[in-house]
Formats: sequence, C-alpha cells, structure tokens
Amino acid sequence: MTIAPAHRSGSTAWTDARLLHALEEVVEQELNRHLKVAKEWMPHEYVPWSQGRDFDGVLGGEAWSPEQSGLTEVGKVSLVVNLLTEDNLPSYHHEIATMFGRDGAWGTWVHRWTAEEGRHGIALRDYLLTTRAVDPVALERARMDHMSAGFESDNRHSMLRSVAYVAFQELATRISHRNTGAHSGDPICERMLARIATDENLHMVFYRNLLLAALELAPDEAMCAIAEVVTEFRMPGHGMPGFERAAAQIAIGGVYNLRIHHDDVLQPVLRHLKVMERGGLGPEGLRAQEELGVFLDGLDTQATRFDERRAALLARRAARAQG
Repeated sequence: MTIAPAHRSGSTAWTDARLLHALEEVVEQELNRHLKVAKEWMPHEYVPWSQGRDFDGVLGGEAWSPEQSGLTEVGKVSLVVNLLTEDNLPSYHHEIATMFGRDGAWGTWVHRWTAEEGRHGIALRDYLLTTRAVDPVALERARMDHMSAGFESDNRHSMLRSVAYVAFQELATRISHRNTGAHSGDPICERMLARIATDENLHMVFYRNLLLAALELAPDEAMCAIAEVVTEFRMPGHGMPGFERAAAQIAIGGVYNLRIHHDDVLQPVLRHLKVMERGGLGPEGLRAQEELGVFLDGLDTQATRFDERRAALLARRAARAQG
C-alpha cells in the first residue's frame, strides 16, 4: 500500500527538518525519563563462563558438534537470527544518525541507543560460543555475509516513518527475545534474554511516546506514516542468509508469527496511541486510518488461518513421534 504523504496541518508544511526541530523538546523529555529508569547491567554476568572451553583451531581445543548444546532447535535458530540482526548495529546507527542527526537531544539519544543495543550483541554471542550452542564457523560466516551486504531501511526517506517503524519494531524485538528465552530450554538463556527484552521495551516506550507527540503535532502526516509502516512492516534482519526458512521455523515454534505480530505488537501500540479512534484528521489521514483498519482485519484473518495450519502441523508431528 502506498499512501500519498500529507504535508499540512493547518497551514504548516511539515518537512522532516521542521518536525525534527518541533519534536526536540519531546526527545529531551523522553531521553531524561529513559536515563532515570534504565538500569546498568553487565553482559558478562549473564554468560555461564564455567561451561566454556577451547575450540579446535589455533588453540588445539575440542571441535564443535551439535550434541554439545541442550538448547531446543527453535531456540538455536531464533538466537542466531536475533544475534545476526544485532550484528548490523553499525548500519542501524548510520541510518538513524543520518536521519535524526548527531547534535542536541536527538544525537544524545542516537548514541545512547546504539550503546545499549551493543550490549545485546555482546551477551548473545558470548552465550552462544561459551555454551557451544551453534556452529561457531557457520555463525561467523553468516555474520560476514550479513554485514557485508549492509542494511538499508525501508523508511530512510521519511522521518515520521522511521519513528513509526521503530515504535513497532522495538516491541517486536522485545517479544522475540522473551519468547526465544521461553522456548530455549535453558533457564540461563531465558534470564539473559529477559534482561535484553527489558532494554527493548524501554526503547519501544521512547519511540511510542515520540510517535504520540507526532500524532498530536501533525495528525495527518503521522497517520499516513503509521499506516504505511504497519502495512509494509518487515523485521530488520530480513536480508540475512536463510531468513525465510528461519522465520518459518520461528513462526511454527511459537516464537514470532502472524498471531503474535497482530495481537502482541501491532494492537498494543495502536491502542495506546488511540490510532483507530483518533479524530480531527484531514482527507489523507482519514483515508490512511480506514485503510489501516481494513488491513488489520485482513491480518487477523490471516493469523487465524496460520493458527489452524500450525495446530494441524504440530498435531501431525506429535502423532509421528508417538507412533
């Protein structure tokens, strides 16, 4: 769906530059709130170092083999996807620093967000290698492939679309981490991912509150941005090698799928922002709001069909395992 961008609210032309300036005070308020509630934590405290030992290679240690890990298969797949996503942090930083700038409250937030996200990749990689959860050679080759391809945001040409996207994406990441931990089969992994998910939730709150301010300031423009982001949403790791197959395994495993995306990501943010109840919109905003409603109804129907297919598949697997 492509919605023609609205560039008015009254007589104001809301260019990206004007919006960045107009929202600076809100960014400063949200940054100060974030710094008060965010708790310092150390990645090394969440890694079971006592399980570690040398690998083969220059140190002549023990070669990796699949049976060395007790993680579930869906846990392994999801952890690798989550880590490879985090690995592209330099590209994400470039994207948001280019969009939001490096000065003032915007710049302070960009650097703080980058620093916090960096901890996630540190903890994830240290855990995976220490516990021998996955093939370290395959993991490094996948990292090289994914980072060499770079990352280009679908929303790089619109400041409002960028803000709207991360409001949903940060919550999606939080849910993915939480569910990965719950399905991992390892309480140590679950505790680590719960800690990471807490950061992601705080990031979501920052962007959600900023998006709320944008809706009050430029309702038509913000509504169009939200509708476009929701209808075209993709997770940032979509370009990594083997993503489609991994996403299917993650969906069937109950970590992240259409039902979770609809019920636990889109709907909570939209309800908080009162997107579907919001009045005072012009023609463009009203059209975007209506198209968003139609899309959500269709997504709910797709999610129900997926739930039915997933239940049938899991039932067949259980029957084969018993027989």
